[in-house]
Amino acid sequence: MEPAQIAILVAIAVVIVALIAWVFVTRGILSKKRNRVDEDWDAIQVQLKRRADLIPGLAEAVREYADGNNRAFADADQARAATLSASSPTQMSEAENRLQGSMRALFGVAQAYPQLTSASHFVHLQSDLVQTEDKIQAARRRYNGSVRDYNASVKRFPNKMLAGMFNHSQREFFEVADRAAIAEPPRVQF
Repeated sequence: MEPAQIAILVAIAVVIVALIAWVFVTRGILSKKRNRVDEDWDAIQVQLKRRADLIPGLAEAVREYADGNNRAFADADQARAATLSASSPTQMSEAENRLQGSMRALFGVAQAYPQLTSASHFVHLQSDLVQTEDKIQAARRRYNGSVRDYNASVKRFPNKMLAGMFNHSQREFFEVADRAAIAEPPRVQF
């Protein structure tokens, strides 16, 4: 073989090795970002489950003072069930909007009973709920940031060529319909 042919073969080998390295590195980066999105989604679900676990206690505390036939209790139970059964960010967002409305209704009923709003168990539940809402908002921001980063990586050329081959598709953001409701930290006051 002549030196020119050897140089061409070496150049081709270097290009092939570089392409293979690029494929593995890009696949690893996309997988790492996808895993981060999945971890952040799990963190949201943990906090939503925690809040859903607080709702029956809150509803029971209000029910002790209020008429047990109030529509707010049934709505809160149904909204809680919808939140627990949601599996995608879109479904969760719809369930969240419903749950927020039912929580406002529950607190509206509670507002009519000053002795309830000063009861220690109700104040404790209220505090736990506010802390959990803060954690949900933080987890939502973290998740949406991870989704934004992942989606940008999936859409970016040349990653886009590999994304489809390795089952990397864009993810949904966890949005809420009433952006004003989450513009500042949740406050529950009576």
